[in-house]
Amino acid sequence: DSALPDPHNGSAKEGSPTNGTTSPPSTPGGIALAYGSLLLMALLPIFFGALRSVRCAHGKNPSDMPETITSRDAARFPIIASCTLLGLYLFFKIFSQEYINLLLSMYFFVLGILALSHTISPFMNKFFPANFPNRQYQLLFTQGSGENKEEIVNYEFDTKDLVCLGLSSIVGVWYLLRKHWIANNLFGLAFSLNGVELLHLNNVSTGCILLGGLFIYDVFWVFGTNVMVTVAKSFEAPIKLVFPQDLLEKGLEADNFAMLGLGDVVIPGIFIALLLRFDISLKKNTHTYFYTSFAAYIFGLGLTISIMHIFKHAQPALLYLVPACIGFPVLVALAKGEVTEMFSYESSAEILPHTPRLTHFPTVSGSPASLADSMQQKLAGPRRRRPQIPSAM
Repeated sequence: DSALPDPHNGSAKEGSPTNGTTSPPSTPGGIALAYGSLLLMALLPIFFGALRSVRCAHGKNPSDMPETITSRDAARFPIIASCTLLGLYLFFKIFSQEYINLLLSMYFFVLGILALSHTISPFMNKFFPANFPNRQYQLLFTQGSGENKEEIVNYEFDTKDLVCLGLSSIVGVWYLLRKHWIANNLFGLAFSLNGVELLHLNNVSTGCILLGGLFIYDVFWVFGTNVMVTVAKSFEAPIKLVFPQDLLEKGLEADNFAMLGLGDVVIPGIFIALLLRFDISLKKNTHTYFYTSFAAYIFGLGLTISIMHIFKHAQPALLYLVPACIGFPVLVALAKGEVTEMFSYESSAEILPHTPRLTHFPTVSGSPASLADSMQQKLAGPRRRRPQIPSAM
């Protein structure tokens, strides 16, 4: 994903790459408001997602088991992403764009509801009264019988989860019917926060491999071909954060959007979350590397916006974010003499030894708290199939 103009409205920034260079007809104040709002919306899921990733890893009963990205996964991901992008390009060339986007809308409708429900659940639990009639439910699917019975899905939830799911469904219907930018942002923020919280890099080397590979991927597909441009113009889904540049003139019905792709939030975000867990492992009561990488992200995204605005041309955001998010913390480690500690740190081994290895790249998981207990039972008992969560990244 890259920071660049909206292919439909001539805006000055977008999460899905295009090469449009039309100057937005918005006022300088509107443009500044849009850029500032996008920067704030990008920082919120990174900051709170990183904090929740620590609680998720340290908790005795985490609400969801995190997925660990190994160096092998990181090396394969740019290749998988490229194949997926090329596949979408061919689909849009061969089949009707209308029907493809209808299927994608329904897919992200379901994922968005699950992601938003998982995001608001900790906050909503504080508002339920102590005497709230909270009942437990279980959705269980098995195949076979007797000793050959195999568990396909074991999904436990309660009444509070159903309330959160109902509220999220209202936003989902709003997005499905109106495609309003506020509903899009609620889903986008939920996807981003879930991604930062639940995707864990196992060490810094893996993070460097992942960010380095996607650095090349982003630059190649933005500048080298028109594949990403075509997909970006055709793809309709809440995979970006948007903010109208003409909000001051048209209010909530504004339609001249600046945009930022979720990949530019989640990919650096999971690296920043790793550095926060590394800070905690040092037991020095400081978050030096977390704050350094967080400041580096602000610098890199600000630089992307500035260069794009000056040259009026699409810019792959990871071109600036990757060197900043990796370079700044490494320089701090060199200054403090902790480079060896940084690159020898193993997140999955120290915090969560039995974290499952990542075999797919999910953006969101909608599992409730009991899923962790279910997985522990499966590890202790006969081997059973783990419930699969749809992948969206």
